[in-house]
Amino acid sequence: MGTRMDTRALNRALLARQGLLTPLDTDVVSAAETIGAVQSQYWPAVATAFAARMAAFDPADLYAALERRELLTGPLVRGTLHVASARDHALYAAVTDASGVCDWRRTTKEPLPEASELRTLVAAYASAARTREQVATYIEDWLAAHPGAVPDTEADRQRQSGWRPVLTWPGFTRVGRWDTPKGPDGVLAAPIPPGTTDAPSPQDALDAVVRAYLRGFGPAGADDLAQWIAWKIGPVRESLARLGDALTEFEDESGRTLYDLPDAPRPDGDVPAPARLLPWFDSTLLAYTPARRQRILPEGTWDRVYRRVGLRVDPTFLVDGFVAGLWSVKATARKAELTLAPFSSLPKAARADLAQEAERLLSVLYPNAKAAVGFAG
Repeated sequence: MGTRMDTRALNRALLARQGLLTPLDTDVVSAAETIGAVQSQYWPAVATAFAARMAAFDPADLYAALERRELLTGPLVRGTLHVASARDHALYAAVTDASGVCDWRRTTKEPLPEASELRTLVAAYASAARTREQVATYIEDWLAAHPGAVPDTEADRQRQSGWRPVLTWPGFTRVGRWDTPKGPDGVLAAPIPPGTTDAPSPQDALDAVVRAYLRGFGPAGADDLAQWIAWKIGPVRESLARLGDALTEFEDESGRTLYDLPDAPRPDGDVPAPARLLPWFDSTLLAYTPARRQRILPEGTWDRVYRRVGLRVDPTFLVDGFVAGLWSVKATARKAELTLAPFSSLPKAARADLAQEAERLLSVLYPNAKAAVGFAG
């Protein structure tokens, strides 16, 4: 039976790993590997996530790493867009592919013998950057050469979305201009076509992703991990068992078993936590099952940060390590205005710390704009 950890101890462990207790003194690629894949479905969130966690972050370093393809972005964790290092991308892609969340078929789940090679061929075609239109044309040409390989009902359904289900395979990455508000354009590339010797096996990839998850979000339960990667809990438990002595065990306040890496940071729950601003869809809010998010989201706050219309998680701020309100920003070339909206009244010292952190964030993200920080209400 492992040592019991209360909510504050789990909070401080999470903050320490995410660079939210002491900023990460490293480069942007290493930071991505430390904190785990970074949500990128809303592009401005990416730079904000790194700025909140790194001691010295310049958005130009992020764009340069993406241009050099040291960082890759694609439909990884749970099939949603994330940025990961090139080293980790293949692992996340293999795990997401094996989860089935990105199955491309829409009218049938029955095996399509000839069509099973389609995605492999498409990925090989996209080993060089291609536009979505080029990939769709390639698919249509293949269908013309293989009549009947894909049922007409399936092909018609796919054409309605420009073959989007095929194009959102986890192995495809986005390329193009990164230094724009909307991020990369619609160009795709597949760094490792499926079935090649460089692609990791699903089991090896799962074990590696389990370690990466615990490195960024542990200690955590098997149910948390399964939710994070959209896998059934059985294979996740098997992976944890394979890792065996490479992991250590704890308990939460309900007696649930938590797994962790032995040398991962676990500061005391009383360690002071500075004010921090988190971006849209921040992974710290999504890394656990909905019933287990109290280590960073106080009871009753989820419905205040999650917009059901549009399925959006709003940007939040932390006071004493826990979500205490929302923030928003309006920026032009000349002025950046950030507004903090606390859920309840805050002490004067906390408001001062938040304002200082907000000013720092604006100076990183909008260095040429005049910064203005205010509180709502």
